[in-house]
Amino acid sequence: MTYKCLIIDDELARELIETHLKQLDDFELEASCSSAIEVSTVLQQKTIDLLFLDIEMPVLKGTDFFKNLLNKPNVIFTRAYRNYALDGFELNTVNYLLKPITVCFFKP
Repeated sequence: MTYKCLIIDDELARELIETHLKQLDDFELEASCSSAIEVSTVLQQKTIDLLFLDIEMPVLKGTDFFKNLLNKPNVIFTRAYRNYALDGFELNTVNYLLKPITVCFFKP
């Protein structure tokens, strides 16, 4: 099975996640956006299996964005601070990645 992925992050971590997902056969990067506002078109046009989502972003927090999605994909929250981890797990997140994200996370 190939997991169709979407990355939403306003920081450099987005590029790191993109780079490593492209190296894995089971993951297909559908889109990468710097804000939750950019994502509506992608979600209307594509089916997403896994969402890498930063929590603290300008305009709209990742947790608020996720709460309002009608069709929620699996989500991995990314954040530089541990204090948001509980918020993420309360939303049934698959995982919570603490930045800086290291390469070892992506090894099969």
